[in-house]
Amino acid sequence: MPKNKSKRGKGRLVELHSDDESINDNASIISMQSDECGGSLEDAPEDVGSVAERYEEKFMMALENCSEKSIQTRVTALQSASEILMLRFMPDTVDDRKMTLIDIIDKSLRRGKGAEQANAAKMAPLLSIQLAGDDLIPKGLNQTLIVTAQDNSVSYEARAKCCSALGLINFLSEDNIGDILSHMKNFESIFCGSFLKGDNTPSSASAEAAALHSAALGAWSLLLTLLPPGDFVSFMKERTLLPSLPNLMGMLRSPHLEVRMAAGEAIALALECGRVHDEEFMDEHLPELIEMTKQLATDSNKFRAKRDRKTQRATFRDVLRYIEEEVSPEINVKFGKETLVLNTWSIHHQYTAVCTAIGSGITIHLAENDFLRDVLQLGEKIITIGGVATKQSKLEKHLINAAAFKARTISRSKHRDKRSAVIN
Repeated sequence: MPKNKSKRGKGRLVELHSDDESINDNASIISMQSDECGGSLEDAPEDVGSVAERYEEKFMMALENCSEKSIQTRVTALQSASEILMLRFMPDTVDDRKMTLIDIIDKSLRRGKGAEQANAAKMAPLLSIQLAGDDLIPKGLNQTLIVTAQDNSVSYEARAKCCSALGLINFLSEDNIGDILSHMKNFESIFCGSFLKGDNTPSSASAEAAALHSAALGAWSLLLTLLPPGDFVSFMKERTLLPSLPNLMGMLRSPHLEVRMAAGEAIALALECGRVHDEEFMDEHLPELIEMTKQLATDSNKFRAKRDRKTQRATFRDVLRYIEEEVSPEINVKFGKETLVLNTWSIHHQYTAVCTAIGSGITIHLAENDFLRDVLQLGEKIITIGGVATKQSKLEKHLINAAAFKARTISRSKHRDKRSAVIN
């Protein structure tokens, strides 16, 4: 086994644009482009305070509509509120209404159906991202999310969203190993549906069920990145608290691409974590694992869609290279004047989970959200003074926030005075 832990793969360049351009496999930087203003609210030039107020008003209106009798109105309101949380970093506004938001999500999950449950679950991790992993969010929503994710009467899409939400809000908030393992067992009880059957044949799960299993395994993998390597190795050897590597390997034979991909990344994460503590971790399974991975990295079966084959081959080439040489793929995510380097399977999976939750608003949060920057190891925010980019000190951040708060208070006071005059 190679012993050099500092190896990294060559950088990959992937251009991401809003018009869904094709992926260039030979690239090394992800260039993130999105409309920071996020739509028609900013078509006309306005000052920052005015734009912020308009977003806040739209957000408040969406929250009010979340309690309407019409199902479609509630679904639209949840979608609108989530879109604003994705495209704007507004922690003060969210913090003032966090109990209301938690109650809205909880009620929509318990009383809603289908699309309403899916959109409510989608909003949960957005609260955690806005509120720096406030532990009130998992405390208020964990139980409802777990029950909904495991309820066979709920749509597969809603259950998948609940799994992703559970994984991310607890990743951002949880630090108790016992609770982390408990959530991981809950996820395993879902994705075990894609383990090999008793006769060693692939699971016959439907495409909808496979999407749920993939989401559950992705959430399991995200929480895996929180486990101390020594504890993780012990748990895997005991085979009681975590699924065995052979079970995960069996998922590589799934007929569904998303399950195979999730299993491949989970195995890479498991090996990366285990090898930090034990350089010979799971060596007894490597010959079989290498053979299976080689087949997937060179798969040319014509019954698979061309795009699926291309995606699968690219992913499993990276997995195979890590298994054989311990060389992790390296991707550089470029936004503004900064670059986020994804050079381990762990940080790559964490970034992907956050990016999936925030969508096109990822560039805004990477630039402005101190908590998210800390999670992804980006350091202090960069500010531009006289055309020169510099890191912002804590004192500077405090003064800027204080000035913004004062300006917002004055503006709102004037607005209230005008409304009073109209009423009188």
